[in-house]
Parts: sequence; structure tokens; C-alpha cells
Amino acid sequence: MSTSTTPAPAAATASALRHFLVDTDLSPTEQSEVLDLAQAMKAERYRHRPLAGPQTGIVFFDKTSTRTRVSFAAGIADLGGQPLIINPGETQLGHKESIADTAQVLSRMVSVIIWRTFAQSGLEEMAEHATVPVVNALSDDYHPCQLLADLLTVREHKGRTEGLVMTYLGDAANNMANSYLLAGVTAGMHVRIAGPSGYLPEAGVVAAAEARATETGGSVLVTTDAAQALEGADVVVTDTWISMGQEDEKEARQSLFRDYAVDAEAMGKAAPDAIFLHCLPAYRGFEVSAEVIDGPQSVVFDEAENRLHAQKALIAWLLYRSGLATAPDSAAR
Repeated sequence: MSTSTTPAPAAATASALRHFLVDTDLSPTEQSEVLDLAQAMKAERYRHRPLAGPQTGIVFFDKTSTRTRVSFAAGIADLGGQPLIINPGETQLGHKESIADTAQVLSRMVSVIIWRTFAQSGLEEMAEHATVPVVNALSDDYHPCQLLADLLTVREHKGRTEGLVMTYLGDAANNMANSYLLAGVTAGMHVRIAGPSGYLPEAGVVAAAEARATETGGSVLVTTDAAQALEGADVVVTDTWISMGQEDEKEARQSLFRDYAVDAEAMGKAAPDAIFLHCLPAYRGFEVSAEVIDGPQSVVFDEAENRLHAQKALIAWLLYRSGLATAPDSAAR
């Protein structure tokens, strides 16, 4: 009597292995490839099965989540894999066991490591020691998977990203503003960020966005003038003013950001056919009015759905480019 075993996931060579920790980890051409693949996957949901086996994709959550949890779990399953969701306190990661040791152990058991966490440095350390792709599902500094979904949504409603004006209003010193800058200019967009003084992106992020914009024809504007940022915008975006851990600042932040709320008057300054995006959860009457988010220019639920398709495409693309899976046809690569 013979027995067979399923081999552990293969390891990529260090030179081939690809991670996605920050928006600019994808070149402009590569970002377009991922978005093309996302559109193809949305049209034919189960064609790509790089995790067939099923192989396991592990998803760590240090922060609560709805869209990120469901989209990654469903996406890994769609790709033929088995999602393993790890909640806070369920492992020894970063407490009894180092990130470096955890990365090496996991790389022998799973095919992709996805982490929604706090410090960007933790993701960088995980990627340094892993031999499978590592994906940033959100950190305090960036939210790059959200931006892939947003860009996919812009493509669907505008037909392109290149040359469009995308305006972000509100708390511009957060991970969303950083990713809008970096991913937006990578997609060839003219990105305008508006928020109050003291709540604007750090100089290093702005410099990185400006450098990428020279490659794509995009541009960067950071201002405290909401009206200037809104003028003629094709895409208007905001985010909650009160993120996790800021609940004690609620009243002060609501007063501080009031002039950057997206209401009908604000949308009236944008292009007549502008669309509205919000990564959700949204707080009607604060960063956005119900009239806008529930109105005809809002595409927030298309945007939420596109987390699934964009992240599936990202995982598949990383596995294909890392030499850990084979695309069903060369055109998808």
C-alpha cells in the first residue's frame, strides 16, 4: 500500500519574490497589469486558480475589519485556496515569537501572508524573512489594496485613470491620503489632497509621489484650500475623520475638518459627471452628507465590491510573478 503527501508550497527565489507593502511596489506598468487582471477576473470569476489544492492563504487581523476580512477570505476561496483568518491574540506573532521567525515558519506552510496591522515596519520585517508573497492589508502608513479597488472603480466608470483629477478631502495626514497620492500618480492621475494645516501628508510621501508622477504624467497638489482642490475634479474622495484610536478626539476633529466635508455644495465645484468614492465605513452628516453618498454620483458599493476583484488579481499576479503559480494563459501575466 502506497501513500502520497501534498508537498509544502514551493519557495520563490529571493530575486523573483514579489511583495505588496506600499502602492509604489508596483510600477505604473505593473499596476495596470493588476487592474487588467482584476477586470478579467470580475468578468470570469473562477478562471484563475493559483491557490488550487487547496493551498492556504493566512490573513492576520490586528485591527477590526468588515470589507478586508470578507474580500480576502472570499477571494482566497475563489482562487482555489483555503483562507485562514487569525484574530488578535490568537498567535504568538510579535509577542512570544519574533516576526522574523514567524515569517520563516509560515512560509513553509502557506502560500501567501496577508496582514492588517499597525506598524509598516512589521510588514517590512515579515517580507524580509518570508519566502512567499506578503501583502499589506492596511497599516498606519498605507492602504494600498483599497487603492487598487478604487482605481478599478474609476476605470469602470470613467474608462481610464490617466489624466483624470482625483481630489481627496479631510484628514490628509493618514494612510488613505498617502495611498491616494502614491497610487493615483502611478495611475497617471492628477492627485489633489486638501486638509487643514497640520493634517497634511508628510514631505517624504509627497516627494515620493512627485517622483512617480514624473514617470506617468500625473501631478500632485497639496493644499489647505478645499475649493481649489475640488475645482473640476473627476473623482472626489474622503475618509472618516475619526479612525480607530481617535475616539477621544471626536468633537475636536469634527470641528477641525468641517470645512472639508463632501456635501452637495462641494460636489458642485467638481466636474458635473464627477464620481464619489469612500472606503467605508462612512458617517453621514460628518465627512460626507447622505445626499452625496446615497446619491447618483456615489459609486461606493461598486468600490466595496471591487476590493474582492482587485485583491484576487493582486494575489494571483504576485504568485505568477514570483514563479509560485502559472497563469492559465500568457496574456494574464
